[in-house]
Amino acid sequence: MIVDMHAHIIPENFPPAGPRPSAWSWPSMDHFEPGRARVMIGGENYRTVHDGNWNVERRLRDMKSQSVDVEVISPMPELCAYWFTAADALDFCRYTNDVIVRMCAAAPGRFIGLGIVPLQDPDAAAKELAHIKSLGFPGVELGSNVNGKSLGMSEFQGFFQEAERLGVAIFVHALRPTMMERFPTKALFNPVGYPTDTSLTIASMIDGGTAEKCPSLRIAFSHGGGTFPFLLPRYNHHWSGTWNEEAPGPGRGAAAAGALPRSPAEYARRFYYDTLLFDRRALRYLIDMVGAEQILVGTDYPYMPPELPVDKTLRTLGLPPDVHADITWNNCFRFLGMKPPA
Repeated sequence: MIVDMHAHIIPENFPPAGPRPSAWSWPSMDHFEPGRARVMIGGENYRTVHDGNWNVERRLRDMKSQSVDVEVISPMPELCAYWFTAADALDFCRYTNDVIVRMCAAAPGRFIGLGIVPLQDPDAAAKELAHIKSLGFPGVELGSNVNGKSLGMSEFQGFFQEAERLGVAIFVHALRPTMMERFPTKALFNPVGYPTDTSLTIASMIDGGTAEKCPSLRIAFSHGGGTFPFLLPRYNHHWSGTWNEEAPGPGRGAAAAGALPRSPAEYARRFYYDTLLFDRRALRYLIDMVGAEQILVGTDYPYMPPELPVDKTLRTLGLPPDVHADITWNNCFRFLGMKPPA
């Protein structure tokens, strides 16, 4: 079995914005030819997409070609709409979540839905988690920053504590990076900006204390955690003063004033990461650094052409069959807090 935990949807249509305060960035769909549409935001084409985003039959055919048995589907990350007013965002999130409910119902057992919540209002988002559970969703998708703020900022801790209390899993996807003015051209926004933004928010979850305050929170990060896993040894050295995760030196580690009570590596190994790294060496490093039990298959379908089959590179690592099975499906059900199918 293979479960793709990182796959997205876009509704076939959106309700009209009308006189809403957020109408300036409310999306609409321009179905310019059969099976293809433009996602229009602010009068401009944000992305041209195919009907695999909303057409269940097309999606199931694509899954078969990829050897994927189950998809965990979440909205295109930009649909988190953190730039809307909180009231508009709540309406928009509920509309999009209902689309996912209908897709899951159209193919029982093939899709698992993740919802979205208006995190620009952390209290409202926390209250919405109960509704998310009532829809049958095991979790929610979040963007890697909320209008430029990393998820580890103190204002979001109450939200994560409520997610932990309710047993709601969190999938964090890279969102428009917060350092865009640092790039000479837009060419670097996707390959460098997005994974760097993910790294910043993972570090903030540790440094800001959320990981310590929410020890049972199940949280996963897209694109292998971005640049964070490669920086983790440096972060750990900053805490311990030693190499290779040796015991902290005198006055270092938890003994240092104001220091984290646990090493950054210990927190990082509670998190989950997907396999979307494009190179067997990077995937091998991630497994060695955080452990195979924290790795989940992810493709970013339908926005990146996946490998065929989606575990093609994973198979080249020579992992024991039980470890391969953990990565391809078992870990995902544990992350979601669900019993695997018989």
